[in-house]
Amino acid sequence: MLKRLPPADSADPVERPALEPLRFREGMSRVAASVHVVTTDGPAGRAGFTATAVAPVTDSPASLLVCVHATGRSAEALTANAVFCVNVLAASDRDLAEAFAGRTGLAPKDRFAAGRWGALSTGAPVLETSLAAFDCRLVEARLVATHHVVVGEVVDLSLGPHGTALVYRERGYHGL
Repeated sequence: MLKRLPPADSADPVERPALEPLRFREGMSRVAASVHVVTTDGPAGRAGFTATAVAPVTDSPASLLVCVHATGRSAEALTANAVFCVNVLAASDRDLAEAFAGRTGLAPKDRFAAGRWGALSTGAPVLETSLAAFDCRLVEARLVATHHVVVGEVVDLSLGPHGTALVYRERGYHGL
């Protein structure tokens, strides 16, 4: 049976020290995560970012959860456009992951020069070489601390070739 905890802002007589962010990040670095490039396009412009914080929510209706840093241009464009595509990267897409993570010095508008891009139902950019691409309409975006937690209903899907997936663990990329 689950124990119900008091809300974080309630008067809790036991003061708990906050977990240090560096310690938390070290712990999370040990969790292997699939690497994605999340893209959007529409009235607010084309944008994209590399993400590992992606998870399925439900299969009926099909939906995904994505976390994106709230202060970036990509978060602003994604929430304004209300559409996005989650592109699951193959191990051969490591350079693309680096570019969309902002680690190559490419301006955001130039990142789409890497890779071959198409579109599905929403018009969000779909990486033609992705292992799978989930084309989504925004259902909800909630600000949680420094990030938007975004839920999208999957309205279309592209299944690419079977292949080795790109994962991120211990601050490095690996094939799986």
